[in-house]
Amino acid sequence: MKKILSCTLLTIAVTFASQTLTAQKKEIPKGWHMMDATDSGYYGISINKAYDFVKSKNLKSTPVIVAVIDSGIDTLHEDLKPILWRNPKEIPGNGIDDDKNGYVDDVYGWNFLGSRDGRNVEKDSYEAARVYHQFKAKYDGKRINADTLKGDAKLEYSMWAKAKEDIVGDVNPLMVMQLRKMLKDLKAGDSIISADLKKEEYNCTDLGAYTPTVIAARKVKDILLSICKGNDNNEISNVQILNELEGELGKAEAADRAPKNFRNDIVGDNYDDINDRFYGNSNVMVNNSSALHGTHVAGIIAAAHNNGVGMDGVADNVRIMAVRAVPDGDEHDKDIALAIRYAVDNGARVINMSFGKGFSPNKKWVDEAVKYAEGKGVLLVHAAGNSAQNIDTVKNYPMPEFSDKTRATNWITVGASGPENKEGSTLTASFSNYGKKEVDVFAPGEKIYSTVPGGNTYQNLQGTSMASPVVAGLAAFILEYYPKLSPAQVKYVIEKSSRPPAGTVKTPGTGDDAPLSEISKSGGVINAFDAIKLASTLKPEGNNPKQKTKVKQKIRA
Repeated sequence: MKKILSCTLLTIAVTFASQTLTAQKKEIPKGWHMMDATDSGYYGISINKAYDFVKSKNLKSTPVIVAVIDSGIDTLHEDLKPILWRNPKEIPGNGIDDDKNGYVDDVYGWNFLGSRDGRNVEKDSYEAARVYHQFKAKYDGKRINADTLKGDAKLEYSMWAKAKEDIVGDVNPLMVMQLRKMLKDLKAGDSIISADLKKEEYNCTDLGAYTPTVIAARKVKDILLSICKGNDNNEISNVQILNELEGELGKAEAADRAPKNFRNDIVGDNYDDINDRFYGNSNVMVNNSSALHGTHVAGIIAAAHNNGVGMDGVADNVRIMAVRAVPDGDEHDKDIALAIRYAVDNGARVINMSFGKGFSPNKKWVDEAVKYAEGKGVLLVHAAGNSAQNIDTVKNYPMPEFSDKTRATNWITVGASGPENKEGSTLTASFSNYGKKEVDVFAPGEKIYSTVPGGNTYQNLQGTSMASPVVAGLAAFILEYYPKLSPAQVKYVIEKSSRPPAGTVKTPGTGDDAPLSEISKSGGVINAFDAIKLASTLKPEGNNPKQKTKVKQKIRA
């Protein structure tokens, strides 16, 4: 599940109860994630030095297609229109599958969460709830000896038991009641503010000049302003906050209520058949709310350079392919598997995947798609997740480990780092998942300024969802100038050139001091300058994942 706000449900609950405001945090410059730590003091990726390097070598870039599997993208945004992938074989809007790939009018990409009649899935349930209720009749209250089960039966029961623990184990009836009341009260105050401002969607900037005349509206204003301060972002909207609160309430209620089948009610495919794949529609945006996450991700990777507006993406010669497969809720394995295949078949060299969940009932479909991408020379970049957990022990799907315990060679998992590493702040984002085995690198993911829907709108968001596209952008940048490198080589370059911080960092979730090498594989934060220098020393090996990467000479990371 993608989570836009760094504040948790508990934060909202405490705020609602206390009505206190969070102290103002230090102002962090927009675009800090692109800066050089030595020059600026902020732990960015040194992108300007990387561009100076390729310029000094007189290297010419070649376009790289990056697929963004996400919630949707605003195709009319001023900073994205110039860099969007356009299917060269498709005639827009004629209702004909011109390129005969099975997807009609897929000009910018494809929406696997839509119907042929134009409807679209926006909200969906959580995979834990779907798994729990799918197998509840089969296992609940039955005497099951797990030791006697084998193969798929053992995996199925183990998955269901874990889902039951997640769904039923932590349910607090009092908290559910509080959530319902909180949501009711927030909606009441929200409706008053919307009427006063004559806006269905408003943000904290709008509230700055607004003076409520009734208590309900005043409470909501205080809560929203507090959340904005806690996230250091005045552009967080009432819709974002209400959506996340409704999602948390849905999770809390899942123990007693089977989730609505949002997807199948609209999409209409045979979900159990992976070969039933030509469903969906060509609407890759849907609306501003749906496209918020994906639009922000796309801008981080490749927002247009030197156009005098907004901000610059990491890579300067990229075409973003929009593949919509992630709702407000947990994505479905079939949609992700087919989204990966669509991206590969249409020329993507890099796929960004800023989503994740704790259960994957059809993991084999996703595994097969990952292997397909591996065989075609496509790199997959995945966000580690925002639960401050060790994903060496807590699963975060999709994942690079296959059922037979072998691992994909074309996969990078990314944790989120912050702008500073000193007293009062930590290089590791407090929300980021970590893992010495499963998290390959850390990359900037706090307060990342990028494009959001609205045509010419930008704001800060944070999460490993923002760190992943920083890495995807770096991978694309490397491939622009060294297009013959294999995914395994690009992965090697990014990991090997990452910079270890001086001293220790805080382990997310526990606050314990640890070297970054103890909570990630590489032990470093990515650095574009060192990465492109290292890439320049490699001899292309083609797409042979088993061939060992050779380095002509060592350079300092």
